[in-house]
Amino acid sequence: MTILVTGATGRVGRHVVHQLVQRGATVRVLTRDASKANVPAGVEVAQGDLLDIDALRSAFDGVRTLFLLNAVTGDEFTQALITLNIAREAGVERVVYLSVFDADRAVNVPHFAVKFGAERMLGQMGFSATILRPSYFIDNEVMIKDVVFDHGVYPMPIGGKGVAMVDARDIAEVAAIELIRRDQAAGRLPVDTIDLVGPDTLTGQGIAAIWSEVLGRPIVYGGDDPSGFEQNMAQFMPKWTAYEMRLMAERYVSDGMIPNAGDVERLTSLLGRPLHSYRDFAAELARGA
Repeated sequence: MTILVTGATGRVGRHVVHQLVQRGATVRVLTRDASKANVPAGVEVAQGDLLDIDALRSAFDGVRTLFLLNAVTGDEFTQALITLNIAREAGVERVVYLSVFDADRAVNVPHFAVKFGAERMLGQMGFSATILRPSYFIDNEVMIKDVVFDHGVYPMPIGGKGVAMVDARDIAEVAAIELIRRDQAAGRLPVDTIDLVGPDTLTGQGIAAIWSEVLGRPIVYGGDDPSGFEQNMAQFMPKWTAYEMRLMAERYVSDGMIPNAGDVERLTSLLGRPLHSYRDFAAELARGA
């Protein structure tokens, strides 16, 4: 049977598709513009979005398992609810859902609250689901690399509690493993939640120190002020999105994103290899600069 992947052209989704293909799965992707979908040979492309009911119904035809990834948008919750309703209507019960770390606690951050709502829907509607809860993506650091390289400042208000940033490649590989496990199961599997974290829990000062070492010159931490971060983000994204990023940063400063006991060991065992580290990512980014 077919695995349907949403968000297949993004940072995580494209890796999920490749991981599934490598594992011999039959894959279909849903994308807004099929002409721009750059997918491996043999992957079927369905055109549409998560609010296009007819396209969704068509995309779910012959599908047994769903990878649900919603972008952070103003209508993200509606997208998730509609997609899960259409999935159930189509008889699809097996789902791997990309949520977010501490979705049940950081409920003042809109996209965290949205994802926790979708998690509750998965549980209460009887889906056989794996809920993936990634911490902050290491890959997001591409957005601030010019500030680091050109101005010698690490600008993200990470705080001093620590954030175990996770690589998109690790997220995607765990997702593919869980999709295959669910898809090939003889019957319904219980709902499972997996925290996706990196190998190191890093503070703002600690990340600045990594960049100093990688670049061979001093990089300073810009501090814990989320309001300045919001003002900078608002220059190139909608103001409501920048405000949401501020709320998320405030959670980093107040609570961090700290793995639970056994999280890193569980992921290492599941993947059969070490997790990608922030230091390695920074070195790769510096080599490409």
